[in-house]
Amino acid sequence: MTAGTALGRSPSRDDFAALLEESFLEHEITEGSVVKGRVVAIEKDVAVIDIGAKTEGRVALKEFTGPGREGELKVGDEVEVYVDRIENALGEAVISRDKARREESWVKLEKSFENNDRVTGTIFNQVKGGYTVDLDGAVAFLPRSQVDIRPVRDVTPLLGTPQPFQILKMDRRRGNIVVSRRTVLEESRAEQRSELVANLEEGQVIDGVVKNITEYGAFVDLGGIDGLLHVTDMAWRRVNHPSEVVTIGQTVKVKIIKINHETHRISLGIKQLLADPWEGIAARYPEGAKLKGRVTNITDYGAFVELEPGIEGLIHVSEMSWTKKNVHPGKIVSTSQEVEVQILEVDPVKRRISLGLKQTLQNPWEAFAEKHPVGSEVEGEVKNKTEFGLFIGLEGDVDGMVHLSDLDWNRPGEQVIEEFKKGDMVRAQVLDVDVEKERISLGVKQLGGDPFAEAGEIKKGQIVTCEVVEVKDAGVEVKIVDTDMQTFIRRAELARDRGDQRPERFATGEKFDARVVQFDRKARRVQVSIKALEVAEEKEAMAQFGSADSGASLGDILGAAFNKKRSDDE
Repeated sequence: MTAGTALGRSPSRDDFAALLEESFLEHEITEGSVVKGRVVAIEKDVAVIDIGAKTEGRVALKEFTGPGREGELKVGDEVEVYVDRIENALGEAVISRDKARREESWVKLEKSFENNDRVTGTIFNQVKGGYTVDLDGAVAFLPRSQVDIRPVRDVTPLLGTPQPFQILKMDRRRGNIVVSRRTVLEESRAEQRSELVANLEEGQVIDGVVKNITEYGAFVDLGGIDGLLHVTDMAWRRVNHPSEVVTIGQTVKVKIIKINHETHRISLGIKQLLADPWEGIAARYPEGAKLKGRVTNITDYGAFVELEPGIEGLIHVSEMSWTKKNVHPGKIVSTSQEVEVQILEVDPVKRRISLGLKQTLQNPWEAFAEKHPVGSEVEGEVKNKTEFGLFIGLEGDVDGMVHLSDLDWNRPGEQVIEEFKKGDMVRAQVLDVDVEKERISLGVKQLGGDPFAEAGEIKKGQIVTCEVVEVKDAGVEVKIVDTDMQTFIRRAELARDRGDQRPERFATGEKFDARVVQFDRKARRVQVSIKALEVAEEKEAMAQFGSADSGASLGDILGAAFNKKRSDDE
């Protein structure tokens, strides 16, 4: 009302026009906006709504129904609608209740998203990769992975039921909203876990239900919160798999070992409720004692043997066999086999028991020494040839070694060893048995006797008869007659005169005398010389038949000496 009318003056045409324009401005309607309207009529399945400015539109009644929406619509009700178009071909406004609700919801959802507040929605349909959720008019996408903490195969029970959701992402320009139900459940679960953990204490004994079993343990439900019962805490004995002790759904009494209040992780134990079998272990299993046990596990480095429930010892691979050194333990013992073992060491602090398997059997080197003393004769197969000798397989699955120096009295071992090959049967004499070092020394040449020991009274300067064994360029290999000794006469020792120092003038089997120039029993060396013999004979002839002053020639003296020797021989 203008000032003129306030004074009682009748409104003019201009005043009326101004009032009408002001009214239009107050009820200005624009496309794409949400306005309030009044239901003026209901016709079958549509409602006629007056949105002002003498403009009406029609909205399907189904847009006013649905979960979380108004009740039955009546004439005179005031509602908000979205204006698509102010006027269509029929002169009516194109309006929508759903779009109005969606616009209203987006405003509320954006505030909730900014404040990180939960929103309420209803799952109403399944789409590729997830589900659609009605957030009071706005449609959001719920990925399949965000439905629950654990995978859900059937979401039918969740359809049509209002539930809380957390908005993960919003894009108004694209009309895209992503929500999560799992986040809400995790937060609720975390709150519950914090409350439950606060009521638990380390050392507390509590009942729980086994929910899940893995390779490393079992998860036990303690009434809304899970604890881990590790396989090593299930029993004092070795447990290969948790299913040996517990089953899913089983109610078990457990002890709380440790609680991590930051991560809400709880460690549980069953064996802690039982007596510790390691208490007083040293008295029950003294070192040196022999007893029986059952093999429970085999590894590359040995085998574990259960001595009693909860007590296991290790037989290291080195303590399994006297003779099998580089063999996998599985080839000596088998799982579940009962074996006799000896206690080698007990460590109560580290909870370790060292066992020996071979100690329950007689040491094969001791057995060999008892049956085959030094000096006895044995026979065995050549197992191996090395640069320092032969290895002979002997009784009791032990090996003896023949050193190169014990192959032959006269020939070098490097030469003699070539005459042997793997698989040959060889006879030898036991020279020494070292039980501690597990060594047996054998000799082949000792079977033939020591030619130096049987040489009699041979001494330096003695004249011996030699037989040619082999003629070589550098000299002659000979054997001293009536002995097994051989020696080599170098070319320079074959004669006094240089012209006669020719090895080829000798033949194999030919015999001649020579003088012993060296004989050492300890060093096992003998050396003879024809030259030394000739020189000695010359001196002797000179002494008997004259001297250089008598005028006799050397030929005369030697001739006389030769004639005397021949007559003596005759």
